[in-house]
Amino acid sequence: MITDFWLHPSLILIVGAFIMPFLPKWLKRPYLVIVPTLAFLDVLSMQGHHGTFGVVRFLDWYLTFGRVDGLTMVFAYIMTLMCIIGTIYGLHVEDDFQHVAAWLYVAGSLGVIFCGDYLVLFLFWELMAFASVFLVWFRRRPESLAVGYRYLLVHTAGGLALLAGLILRYKATGGDLSFGPIGVGNPSLYTYLILIGFLLNAAVPPFHAWLPDAYGEATVTGAVFMCAFTTKTAIYALARAFAGMEILVPLGVCMALYGVVYAVLENDARRLLAYHIISQVGYMVAGVGIGTELAINGACAHAFAHILYKGLLFMGCGSVLHMTGKSKFSDLGGLYKKMPKSFVFTMIGGLSISAFPLFSGFVSKSMIIAAGFEVHNYWAGFLLTLAGAGTFLHTGLKVPYFIWFGKNNCSQETWDKAADPPWNMQLGMGIAAFLCILIGCYTPYLYNMLPYQQAAAEYHPYTASHLSETIQILLFTALGFFLLIKKLAPEPKISIDLDWFYRMGGRGFYWLARKPIQWADSCVSEGYRYVGLIPLMTTARFWSWFDWHAIDGVVDGVARTVRGIGGLVRRTQSGQLQYNIFYAVSLVAVALALYVFA
Repeated sequence: MITDFWLHPSLILIVGAFIMPFLPKWLKRPYLVIVPTLAFLDVLSMQGHHGTFGVVRFLDWYLTFGRVDGLTMVFAYIMTLMCIIGTIYGLHVEDDFQHVAAWLYVAGSLGVIFCGDYLVLFLFWELMAFASVFLVWFRRRPESLAVGYRYLLVHTAGGLALLAGLILRYKATGGDLSFGPIGVGNPSLYTYLILIGFLLNAAVPPFHAWLPDAYGEATVTGAVFMCAFTTKTAIYALARAFAGMEILVPLGVCMALYGVVYAVLENDARRLLAYHIISQVGYMVAGVGIGTELAINGACAHAFAHILYKGLLFMGCGSVLHMTGKSKFSDLGGLYKKMPKSFVFTMIGGLSISAFPLFSGFVSKSMIIAAGFEVHNYWAGFLLTLAGAGTFLHTGLKVPYFIWFGKNNCSQETWDKAADPPWNMQLGMGIAAFLCILIGCYTPYLYNMLPYQQAAAEYHPYTASHLSETIQILLFTALGFFLLIKKLAPEPKISIDLDWFYRMGGRGFYWLARKPIQWADSCVSEGYRYVGLIPLMTTARFWSWFDWHAIDGVVDGVARTVRGIGGLVRRTQSGQLQYNIFYAVSLVAVALALYVFA
């Protein structure tokens, strides 16, 4: 029974996804825009109406599908907005099931954002994993199948850790399923299991290797959706349950630096952007770990801005892949002449992620760094500032330079194919680019949605010290790039990263299964055969012989004897009455004689 009528935006997307394959072709494009727009309007209608909705009784539990507050609304707003932008970008895709998978994926993410208990969270958490893997498989390359299976296995493992944690928590708390602050001051086993489940989706090293593989191998439109939802949903979950957990600060700082290093080494544009997701999500993880109102605001603001500018960057590089079939820097170069609009949009994304003044990253990333300095966590603040310089190096400079400028490494076929993408892809990029500039220039648009309004009102990014510091870092990084440009030139190679451990671990597990475990299994099988199976079969054969020759022999022998006597008796029956009387009298006489003389 539902206590109050409340329309979940996930329901709109799920129903819309199942209806879409049955629509006529002429109606599908308008329908693709209408459904996510309805979900966005549904979220807008909830503004100012905080509370608990969609409570459903299931067995002995009350499941909460709708918890609406400030933290929920900022994530729900940007995720439904990004669903509109991503769907517009993919309007040219005629495969209905790609749209179905994308909408179910977004529905899973929104389900987590609005849930009020761990059972509902787990349901939508798994929906995210199983829907998003199809965005990898639908690229239909041999590599896509392997990458998708790995992605699914890793997320299934994370889901199992999360499930184990919530079961242990349910038992330890006497049946509490509510999804809220978990008590980071006195962590227990279930605390860490739930944390591992969230950290895996946040791609915290060493649980991050799935991200560059999957996002680099996904379809062009699929990567746009994937870069926006999984890791940011994990940030929401961490902010809801683990705000102030100190271990998240060093983990976040390591992520910020780790992603920068491997992004600089990467040759594939989309894998570079995927590594940089790890770096940028590191800022958010650190913000959650700091746990102050300003830090949580910063994590939310940066997640909001990141969804837009990272989606824009994936749309820009995806446009190059869509038009030319290439995504490696060593196969590109000089494309500004052929794809000028794509270049402009991608450059806006690069400036936004680099925290350039008047762009979105400038007003969100700095909030987390300021929160670190505010609580005197100087090492974290300085290292996050250093990671910002690396961001401008590879995403603000390396990506645009080696794709649109630099040495032209394009083959003639690639050069001939190169052109700005279809209108819908340009429109999607244009909307995201406009919002990146709007957030940077008009901060109330974003700040008025943050969960802690007083802390947001007191923070002012456009101070003289912040502007001068940022410009100095950007100029110094640009100088370093052009001085070391030959060292940063792309090379056709791959970075193993922590895949070495996965691969060696896989080989070790394969050897363990093939050698010791198989040997032990063979020993057990042979032992069972000699100790159990052979005596059992011998006994069975004996009892089969005994049954056939002894029991059946006796029974059959008696039957044959009775049958023989019956045959003899039958032959004595001639059918004439006088003979029957004679035989009867003779038999009685013999019986009397035996009785008398006995």
